[in-house]
This record gives sequence, C-alpha cells and structure tokens, in this order.
Amino acid sequence: MARPPQQQCFFTDTTFDPQQGVAMPQADVYWSPNWLASNQADAFFTSLREQAAWQQLPISMFGRTVMQPRLLAWYGDHAYTYSGLTLSPRPWTSELLDLKARVEAATHARFNTVLLNLYRDGSDYMGWHRDDELELGKQPTIASVSLGASRRFLFRHPKRQLKREFLLDHGSLLVMAGETQTHWQHSVPKTQKPLGERINLTFRWLNSEEAK
Repeated sequence: MARPPQQQCFFTDTTFDPQQGVAMPQADVYWSPNWLASNQADAFFTSLREQAAWQQLPISMFGRTVMQPRLLAWYGDHAYTYSGLTLSPRPWTSELLDLKARVEAATHARFNTVLLNLYRDGSDYMGWHRDDELELGKQPTIASVSLGASRRFLFRHPKRQLKREFLLDHGSLLVMAGETQTHWQHSVPKTQKPLGERINLTFRWLNSEEAK
C-alpha cells in the first residue's frame, strides 16, 4: 500500500488548537488534555475494556525473553513487528473506527493501524523506546489517546540531556510527528501509587513496503 499523500499534521480542527504545540527542539509534539468529553471518554473506555482482544505476549529485551508488563491488542490493516514480536491484526471494530475518524479529523493525518495497551495498575509500564521501525517511515505521525487513570508520560533527548513530562489524563490526545522519533525517546514509568486501569491507543500509518 502506498504512503498517504500527506503525513504532516495540520491541527486546524477546532478541537485541536495549533497553539497547543509543545516547545521541544527537534520535535513536533501537540497535546490536548481534554480532547474528548468526559462522557465520550467513559463510553470508549468501557467498550474497549470489555471487548478488545487483550493478551500478554513475550518480547525480547536485552538478549532475553520476558513477558510484556501490560496487556495489548493490535487492530488494523497490517501486521506489526517490534522487539522480536509480530502482531497479527484483528479487524477494525465500530468503536475503533469511530475513534480513528475523530483523530484523523483533528490531526489531518491518516492512520491504518492502532495499538491498544492496557495498564492494569501502577506496576504496568512502558520502558524507554522510540517508535522508529522501518514500517513507520522516517517521520511518522503517531496519535496517542489516553482513557482511564492518569499516568506520567516522559520524553528524553539523550544527546541534549533534555527531558519533558506530561500527565496524560482521561480523554487526552498527544501527537508525536516530524523528527520526534528520531531524536526523542518516551516511556510510561512504574509507580507505587494506587492507580486504576488505563487504556492507551496509538494510531499509526504502517507501510509494509518500507521494511523491504
């Protein structure tokens, strides 16, 4: 499948103000803390928690195989491989298509896959990484929707020794575009605070031809 004709983000939708761009060097990051209304976010969380095909799978980390410290589900048009793990896509559900359409309208980018992560409590986490697989292209646009419990989301620029932190709340939208994945890593750290469940969805455009 060919790359979509436009992968840059133009946040001209009234639900996503371009002034919400975050000042980070060598990055295009945009954040809307209250992107979804509370009742809409509640409905999406309940539906996805009950109906998504959640699973816990092993991945390769630092030369050894471990179980991922969270549950995940992969939907869309293509398989996806990272950390020695290949995810076969499940077909889009009506809820995911609805949310995808909202994200595409807000960002003016196109997406053909989505990764869902379920953080069951504060001990579930995401380690430092970049979303820089070949299938995502050189400057991918990744739109991240958060539902449920608020979690810290960290950025770090290893070469410049820079860090940024966000608290991703219920119904928020964070977009990473441009050179963000080239220069910045991100993570969701563990916490000992008692927390409820959180669902995070990262919409991506996956082009299988890029990996060939």
